[in-house]
Amino acid sequence: MSLALQMATRAAETDQGHSRLLKCGLVLDESRAYWSYAASAETATESKLAFEQYWFGARSEKWVKEIILNMRMRYGAFPNALSVLANWASMSPEIRQLICHWHCQLADPHYRKFTGEYLVQRRDALRPELHRRGVITWVTENVSSTWKVETRTRMASNLLSTAHAAGLVKGKRDPRKLAYPRIPDQALGYILHLLREVDFGGSIAENPYLASIGLQGGILADRLRALDCVTYRRVGDTHNFDWRYSNLQAWASAELSGAEA
Repeated sequence: MSLALQMATRAAETDQGHSRLLKCGLVLDESRAYWSYAASAETATESKLAFEQYWFGARSEKWVKEIILNMRMRYGAFPNALSVLANWASMSPEIRQLICHWHCQLADPHYRKFTGEYLVQRRDALRPELHRRGVITWVTENVSSTWKVETRTRMASNLLSTAHAAGLVKGKRDPRKLAYPRIPDQALGYILHLLREVDFGGSIAENPYLASIGLQGGILADRLRALDCVTYRRVGDTHNFDWRYSNLQAWASAELSGAEA
């Protein structure tokens, strides 16, 4: 598919389940490298160039192909967003962490449900904490009951490590505490404008992307009212948004030029 056709086609979150998280976690540094190189590379030669030019350091060709496959799903499927990310030179580490988390959610329905539903439910429990065995049970019930025990255990471990890398889980031993990362205005502006251009389950005001980071109900409403890029009003069950910018790229052009490193 040509870039022009991709740009004209509305992007969508991935609904079909897969097991790619078994091989590729949040990969924060690799994601940043992909943003830098891929926006100007031809899709057909990405893997070859990435290996030959050491996009991800001295990695095996097999591993590079696996990273590229995941990067295409997480970022290449959203060319407008990839263009913004490629030019966001002053992005802070905490914003990069959030963006990698959201794009992993977009590309992986299991991770999206785990972080946007299960972890949210666990935070509302009497003891807001996680145990690895409970996550294994969740994998069995929500991902696959036909996998071998070793595979289900590995998927549970990878879900936990990916959520840890995203700042949603503290610690690597049971019981693991749950946490919410700090959400800078630029990060919130990014995800709001990206969701405007993506077909996804939910609405701008109620979705697993914002729920996973603790932005729901009154907390979300307060953050939305404080943003300059959108005017938010709620009347009963109706959420009204007036957008200052027409799309994600217009927002980025106006809002990111003066960002601090």
